[in-house]
Amino acid sequence: MIYTCTLNLAIDLFIETDSMKPHTVNRTKDDDIQANGKGVNVSLILKQLGVDNTALGFQAGFTGGYINDFLAAKEISTHFIEVPGMTRINVFTQVKQTGEEFKLVNKGPEIPAEKTMEFLTLLENLLKADDYLCVSGSLPQGVSPEILVAISKICYKKQVNLILDSSYQEVLACLPYKPFLLKPNEEELAAWYDVTLQTKADYLTYGKRLVAEGAQNVLLSLGGDGANFITKDCVLVGNSPKGQVVNTACAGDTLLGTFIAGIIKKQPLTKTLQQAIAAGSSTAFQKGLTDFSDVSQLEEQINITVIKEDVKKDEVLA
Repeated sequence: MIYTCTLNLAIDLFIETDSMKPHTVNRTKDDDIQANGKGVNVSLILKQLGVDNTALGFQAGFTGGYINDFLAAKEISTHFIEVPGMTRINVFTQVKQTGEEFKLVNKGPEIPAEKTMEFLTLLENLLKADDYLCVSGSLPQGVSPEILVAISKICYKKQVNLILDSSYQEVLACLPYKPFLLKPNEEELAAWYDVTLQTKADYLTYGKRLVAEGAQNVLLSLGGDGANFITKDCVLVGNSPKGQVVNTACAGDTLLGTFIAGIIKKQPLTKTLQQAIAAGSSTAFQKGLTDFSDVSQLEEQINITVIKEDVKKDEVLA
């Protein structure tokens, strides 16, 4: 079974406007509303690629109900725990005249302690050996980052493949429990180790450090510079294709979801990374998640370099 987990669900409002002026009414050219949250995005990408999955997390109020209904319409199973309050609405605004992008992200509802315990109990009862659990995104109010360690312990005990995509420092405390995959970006990696990363060699050095300290695999997202995939035996480097960036909010989630699908399907690692970068870029080049219509074309611009010679081009991730 494949599970995604979004503890801080969101509805994202995407706005396009010619200009953005203070203290006046700004008329929009276009708008779009999407069910969101990083794990939800991963679920949607997996489903597009034919990988059935179940979305977990907290939902609140009619906005949480909207996300649940949206996923049901996409034939994605859900197991959300109802909490008081309202699931948040975030606003992303693209200003055409300046090329600027404004991201307004809200906190989300306050989660009672008993609901956090209910969620951890759900994981204890639900997860089975060899399942995959992808935990993505920020935490709502009332939930400590220590929950990531608690989830890691559960997955380690139950032999579940844990995938973490979260910026909190506590991710490093999860490493002794050997998470299957981490997906940091360069800013998160630098913050975890309190260093400045300036070169490609720096990225690889600290990506390898995550592996040395317990992560089985690392997918390092580098935005316009592509992505690196690192294990103890394998280092792959891929560039990004060229295109007009419209919205970067969901590109990393698309990268991760596509990469997970490649793992599940046991595709060659080089193909999996190439497709994942192309899909992430496709999302960045439009207002919403990619529909994969241009991914094969974008793949043609992406070269995957194998740093270590002992990695075969057709190797897959067991």
